[in-house]
Amino acid sequence: MQNLRIRDKARIENVPLWKIANALGIADATFSRKLRFEFSEDETQKILNIIDELAKNGK
Repeated sequence: MQNLRIRDKARIENVPLWKIANALGIADATFSRKLRFEFSEDETQKILNIIDELAKNGK
């Protein structure tokens, strides 16, 4: 499975993937397809930061 850091962080922080996709400005189906292939380190860090922000704002 690809992008385990992103998937694990989203699960641990209880942030649904559709909220991450929305923050990125893309459809949730598009984000799910993109998760099939490993992101670059820069993209991964950007998404992890989005998860942190969504988790902080959601609680």
